[in-house]
Amino acid sequence: MAEKKRDIHLRIGPEELVIRQRYQVLSIANDVLIGVWFLIGSFMFFSEALMTTGTWLFVIGSVEMLIRPVIRLIRHLHLQRFRGGAVTADSSYDF
Repeated sequence: MAEKKRDIHLRIGPEELVIRQRYQVLSIANDVLIGVWFLIGSFMFFSEALMTTGTWLFVIGSVEMLIRPVIRLIRHLHLQRFRGGAVTADSSYDF
C-alpha cells in the first residue's frame, strides 16, 4: 500500500521572514569575502614580496570563518527573542 505524503503548512509572520533574509544575506556576503581573501592570498604566495600580505589575507579569512557561527548564533537569539522565547529546530535555515 502506497503511503500518502501530506504537506505541512506553517504560518510564519512577515517580520520573521525579513529577519531570516537579512541574516542570510549577511552570511552569504561573509562567505563571499572568505573566498575572496583566500583566493587573493593564494595568488600572493606566488611572489616572495607579497607573501606577508597573503598571509594576512589568510588570517582575515580565518577570522571571517569564525564570524560565520557568530552570525548563526545571533540570528537564533534574535528569532528566539522575536518568538517570545520559543525554541524551534530551524536547522534547515542554517546558513
